[in-house]
Amino acid sequence: MTDVRAGSSGASGATADGPATERADARPMRADALRNHEKILRAAEEVFATDGVMVPIDVVAERAGVGVGTLYRHFPTKESLYEAIVTTRLTRLVATADAYAVDPEPGLALEHFMREFAQLAAEKQDLFEAFGQMGIDFKAHFAEPLAQLMARVDVLVKRAIETGTVRGDVETEDIIRLVVGTCHAAGHSDADAAGLQRLVSIVIAGLRPTERW
Repeated sequence: MTDVRAGSSGASGATADGPATERADARPMRADALRNHEKILRAAEEVFATDGVMVPIDVVAERAGVGVGTLYRHFPTKESLYEAIVTTRLTRLVATADAYAVDPEPGLALEHFMREFAQLAAEKQDLFEAFGQMGIDFKAHFAEPLAQLMARVDVLVKRAIETGTVRGDVETEDIIRLVVGTCHAAGHSDADAAGLQRLVSIVIAGLRPTERW
């Protein structure tokens, strides 16, 4: 597949090792390099959110305040930049789920997590679609962090079921599918953030136990 360089709006194919900055044999970055790495990630998220993921990579470098060469030392391809953003977000979601796992109100904890998850998934929809356009299986490419996330969400679901705030027949994969599907529906209908959260509220209502007639 074709590599992506400055000014190009395409994306490369998958690399065997993943992002160059995350290889097992990579040396720890110096403080200044780490700052540049973080600035690039923040700038990329901002640019992709406002201008779309197909924006030329030099726009990201300019927003980050670094040279294009510096950007490519951290992220050799646009795909590796996409991957770093998604991996960072998944890691944060895992940490968020861990925090909610000790919340004294399991039902509200699961609800709040679902809302945050939906917001993130909606914001990153373009990135997910970009991976699909590159012929990359998103679930396979991010199998490890996704497995970690599923395990954490499973804890939230089981706690909510045990306290009777969520139906006993609900499975973790059901919730993930419902939230992701809701994000797709909101995206295709051009719903705003408030509209997305209304849809999530409907999903949450459907998870609550109902009395038999």
